[in-house]
Amino acid sequence: MINRRTFGKALGLGTGAATAALAGLPAASASAASAAPRNGAKAPTVPTAAPGAHTSFAPLKQVRAGVLDIGYAEAGPAHGPVVICLHGWPYDIHSYVDVAALLAAQGYRVIVPHLRGHGTTRFLSARTFRNAQQSAIALDIIALMDALKIEKAVLAGFDWGSRTADIIAALWPERCKALVSVSGYLITNPEANLEPIAPAAEYSWWYQYYFSTERGRLAMQDKDKRHDLARLVWDTVSPTWDFDDATFERTAAAFENPDYADIVIHNYRWRLSLAEGERRYDALERRLAARPVIGVPTITLDPDRDPFTAPGNGTSYRDRFTGAYDHRTLTGIGHNVPQEAPAAFAQAVVDVDRF
Repeated sequence: MINRRTFGKALGLGTGAATAALAGLPAASASAASAAPRNGAKAPTVPTAAPGAHTSFAPLKQVRAGVLDIGYAEAGPAHGPVVICLHGWPYDIHSYVDVAALLAAQGYRVIVPHLRGHGTTRFLSARTFRNAQQSAIALDIIALMDALKIEKAVLAGFDWGSRTADIIAALWPERCKALVSVSGYLITNPEANLEPIAPAAEYSWWYQYYFSTERGRLAMQDKDKRHDLARLVWDTVSPTWDFDDATFERTAAAFENPDYADIVIHNYRWRLSLAEGERRYDALERRLAARPVIGVPTITLDPDRDPFTAPGNGTSYRDRFTGAYDHRTLTGIGHNVPQEAPAAFAQAVVDVDRF
């Protein structure tokens, strides 16, 4: 899911933290060089909202963009300021079903696309290589913005979505008004990924190594096995999230995309230098391997119950963000931040838009 991380300690959830978690709000927040709102204007407060208040979007839309026909949800006024919310693995657009409603109520036009290989997003040609390297996915979102005639947007994401938003903010800052990035700076350097990390952290990556094997590839092609594997990941990386079966099944439907297995397997194998990318992306990947800084206004979010959250309260990546910046730690929250803590995520979007 995320770039090389040090295994974080599982923290206890006290009464106050539990109350905040149920409300979707951060129980603790730590800032590093906090940014002041523009012109001293205070950002509106997003109403408290418990996770799961919403279960569906309006009928999805489709648009041809780049090599894809992208399926996406849209909420809010058509001429409102745009926020693009990006999901990760093994998730889909439903990670943002509550966030989208909260932001729409604040006047935002919210776009939530299915990434390539997920949901109703399809490749336009059967001949297109099913490539899931990081720069290709980022260019999908640029193509989506072009197709929808969106010049600039606030980008917000977690997991694959954080990485994608980070890349756009770093390489095409003119398209990114501001950034909300769960787990901070996730741009991948495949060469650096060849270095072993702490055993506890390696242990949490079991599925990544599983996908490096033929057994893992076959499991992803098997409907029942990939369903159960994804459910196990949900349970493991969100230990305090009390979601029901229906919540998981709404997302699992997105795994029926005919390209899902190929995209997931290629993504993880490419990160470990076990699968080739495409040469047309080489120049972009060289720039990303150099760990470019991000200068757009940014809020980073660290969920403290996510096993991939690095210790240090964001210090490990602070130097990668050179613009207006704030860091927040969400107590009692696991990996799927927007679905576990929708009000805190939406508040970060509203706040960063006013930096």
